[in-house]
Amino acid sequence: MHPKLWRFLADIYVFIVTNRIYSLYLIYRAPLRQKKALDKVRRKDKIKVAFFLIHESVWKYDLLYNLMVKHPKFEPVIYVCPVVNYGKESMLFEMHKSFETYKNKGYNVIRTFDENTEKYLDISTKEYLPDIIFYTNPYEGLVDHRYYIHKFPNTLICYVPYAIMTTNYESFYNLDFHNIVWRIFTETPIHHKILVEKQKRKGANSVVTGFPGFDQLIMNKFPNNEVWKGNSKKRKKIIWAPHHLMTELHKVSNFLEYYDYFLDLANRFQDKLQIAFKPHPLLRLKLERDPNWGKERADAYYEKWNAIENGQLENAAYDDLFLTSDALIHDCGSFMAEYLVTGKPSLFMVRNESIMKEWSEFGHQAIAMHYQSRTKDEVEDFINNVIIGEEDWMKEKRKLFVQNVLVPNNKLTASEKILKYLESQFFTQDSLF
Repeated sequence: MHPKLWRFLADIYVFIVTNRIYSLYLIYRAPLRQKKALDKVRRKDKIKVAFFLIHESVWKYDLLYNLMVKHPKFEPVIYVCPVVNYGKESMLFEMHKSFETYKNKGYNVIRTFDENTEKYLDISTKEYLPDIIFYTNPYEGLVDHRYYIHKFPNTLICYVPYAIMTTNYESFYNLDFHNIVWRIFTETPIHHKILVEKQKRKGANSVVTGFPGFDQLIMNKFPNNEVWKGNSKKRKKIIWAPHHLMTELHKVSNFLEYYDYFLDLANRFQDKLQIAFKPHPLLRLKLERDPNWGKERADAYYEKWNAIENGQLENAAYDDLFLTSDALIHDCGSFMAEYLVTGKPSLFMVRNESIMKEWSEFGHQAIAMHYQSRTKDEVEDFINNVIIGEEDWMKEKRKLFVQNVLVPNNKLTASEKILKYLESQFFTQDSLF
């Protein structure tokens, strides 16, 4: 082998080993660093809180952010961080979309990348450095390295999972990120149990608060029906939400088998159904890179949903969409529990039986609250009988699951519990919930 190639491989090996050692060092030192950071925060009159936002669709902090805005001792800011794993065009699109959404809501939001100067905002400087950072996603390589957890070893890091996890995948519970963070605000006691079993720190940084994503659905008493095009009262409103894993892992996404079928459904049920196409944010990017699709074909397909009278494309926040819909058809684990809070029926499309082997105890409980399909005929049966015919025989079963598992204590929302926990750590030593 050529000496230069040997040198190149040796450099890669040293780089990997060095980074691994540094990650293990951060995990080992995390409790001590966090104790020092906590002592420092307790001496402050005002606490600077940063929310690192990537995709608008995974934002679960709305109520918590607003609670902090009203709080006399918290100063929250939303930083829109660049999503860099799918190229610059995608990064700018997501950054601008998220920034405009929250700016229009009157939130204190800052872009971390200046498109004109090509410079990134240095949040580690005294002007910006937060006392607490809330992350919306744990994956390294998704955001620019300047905003990943390794860059803030002396800051209190908090994390709320971007969805209620239904599988036992290691990446959901035992990344370096999960072991370095100060606190994970965990969805249910079942998820805490999984952290104890899988995580290096055995769940020592886990606090069960419930899922803040539910708060935005529970607290919204007057959802906006105008999110539906035409808003015809004669049509039942269905959300079709395909996942992006078409070829990876257990190939959970049914998109490649059903993309024409759902357009056909919209055509055949033109007077009875309004269908919102709500794909996973990564689906379009993967289709654009697929040799059988490409950008032109993907763009044309997505545009079809906006062109037809009883169809629409959805790629942003979805609280109002969920609350004003009649049903959800999906293969996305992220929505499996979240949609149940609406009380509406949901169909889970099973493409590959092997995915069942990866589900956690919680995942098995959640799927049992769903109607299921494995064929197009079964999808149509759900539409005709459960949605149009309104023969929803699982309604009471879902209601009990929500009350007993998803939202067992409705005295405080998950966001209120998180805030109360932070107050107990920073300002008082009172009991929590």
